Amino acid sequence: MKKILFGLVILIFTSISFHSKAQTQKNENFDFFDAVINNHDQIFQLSCIPSAVEMILKYYKVVDFDFYDLQNEWKNKTDGSFRNFDNKELYGITFSQKFVLPRDENFPIDSLFQTIENELKSEKKVIISLPADEGWHMFIICKQTPDGEFVSYSKLGSHTLILRNTKEIVKKSNGTEIMTYTVSPHL
Repeated sequence: MKKILFGLVILIFTSISFHSKAQTQKNENFDFFDAVINNHDQIFQLSCIPSAVEMILKYYKVVDFDFYDLQNEWKNKTDGSFRNFDNKELYGITFSQKFVLPRDENFPIDSLFQTIENELKSEKKVIISLPADEGWHMFIICKQTPDGEFVSYSKLGSHTLILRNTKEIVKKSNGTEIMTYTVSPHL
């Protein structure tokens, strides 16, 4: 009986000890952008453009995680584009549409990729339009891998989409539009 009781006490103590250490250890790899993506939803089937803009606003903490005003205004707008946010300032962040060019063999893909790399080096994200099953869907390029590829995230409802071959997709599409932004110095 004493052995069982002693074993039970050791088991409980060990469990509490490991649990308390797990609760207090910091995760040095935490990226706030991951928290933004994981806590965001695209609430309408056609609201991917304002959804991407909302994620950028949430990333800069200028709106709360429960902010969905842009999507609620947009709803399932069928004639929207990056143009709706071009040179638009929202909460100290001004968005700019770039590479509004024909998607053909003359598209300056190298210039597009260099622009994206420069934005990432300055610790910004880039909103990009990529082909999807029924048209185009907006993603946010958040990082570049050591081999040079871009990693892009998006939402479809509450489901997180991750692309690790963004450059390949852009090349097959003969180019695409992006949206960059500037942040007010007071943020």
